[in-house]
Amino acid sequence: MSHGLISRNADLKRLRDEGYEVDVSNGYLLISHVPYVNAKAQVAYGTLVSRLELAGDSTVKPNDHVALWAGDYPCDSKGSQLLKLVNNASMHEQIREGLVATHSFSQKPPGGYANYYEKMTAYIRMLEGEAHVLDPHAIAQTFPVVRLTDDESVFCYLDNASSRAGITSINEKLKRDRIAIVGLGGTGAYVLDLVAKTLVGEIHLFDGDSFLQHNAFRSPGAPSCDDLARKPTKVAWFAEIYSRMRRKIVPHPQYINETNVTELKPMDFVFLCLDKGRLKRIIVDYLIENKISFIDVGMGLEIQNDALGGLVRVTTCTPSFHEHLAKRIPFGDGEDAEYSRNIQIADMNALNAALAVVKWKKLWGFYVDMGNEHNTIYGVSTNLVTNEEVPNETKIDQT
Repeated sequence: MSHGLISRNADLKRLRDEGYEVDVSNGYLLISHVPYVNAKAQVAYGTLVSRLELAGDSTVKPNDHVALWAGDYPCDSKGSQLLKLVNNASMHEQIREGLVATHSFSQKPPGGYANYYEKMTAYIRMLEGEAHVLDPHAIAQTFPVVRLTDDESVFCYLDNASSRAGITSINEKLKRDRIAIVGLGGTGAYVLDLVAKTLVGEIHLFDGDSFLQHNAFRSPGAPSCDDLARKPTKVAWFAEIYSRMRRKIVPHPQYINETNVTELKPMDFVFLCLDKGRLKRIIVDYLIENKISFIDVGMGLEIQNDALGGLVRVTTCTPSFHEHLAKRIPFGDGEDAEYSRNIQIADMNALNAALAVVKWKKLWGFYVDMGNEHNTIYGVSTNLVTNEEVPNETKIDQT
């Protein structure tokens, strides 16, 4: 299938986005799994075909109203032939290997069909309507999985959620080379869950821990007992899960420290999701020195009157604004450290990650950013978000 051709043409893209089994082959437009009624008054399925007219890579108005059909003679719900629809029942046109058109249809509206969406759906309605009398669930819109190759996308299958919403060009703003997530505890795992659904070229995961039972209760997904018994590394576990959806998730089963911090040098952006203050200090200093933008997340929950209270924090650093980090990011490992109790709850981890990823997307122009804050605090008990640290700059240089 020529995914690029379909994506570039609104009429073909609309057919795909609405769930039809669309294909382009040998100059033909095909829609498979179209329900119709055969001579035995039974619902069957065939393939509707149209010769495809192009100007370069762009579709033009269909130059005729004729459609081809690979299937038996279509009938009404009682098994009587649709004589007014079929204009040739003895043709033999090879569409591609294994597919031959044996009938052609002729139904011309005044002025013809404006585009291929109108043409194909008009014929589908005629066939599908008769099939619906026998089986209301017989539909052509099957929403098939559209698989992509390595050359076509970082995703293993088509992101039709974005195309249906009309935000494909906005998504392209996130098409950067590589990012890193340092730390795959609860928050880091949710950052991965969100970032994995963007067009980032490579996602590098850094963590030296194993994925254990307690991790399952503060991370996305639902591992089984057998999964936990294997005790995979966190990076291996999450790379395995998210590689089902996208390519180029790179696991690094190690902590970042002074001996290997240089592995962050090629990154375009880094999410810091770790609680070890000494290691965080090493990483932060290195990222500032090498002018690499990053976001540090933090969460401090405590028991208050037999309930949980506290805050989550998102602190942003860019090459031109980082003086606020000393007062915003805790670097201690003692009893007063932000994670000293290590109380983590999945919803707070997910919220912390969501706030961080939203800010990252704002930096690249995906979301409108009227605040330009570089420190955000969410208070659990008050349900308030406080935005602080507003520099004079507006965005990361995206050139």
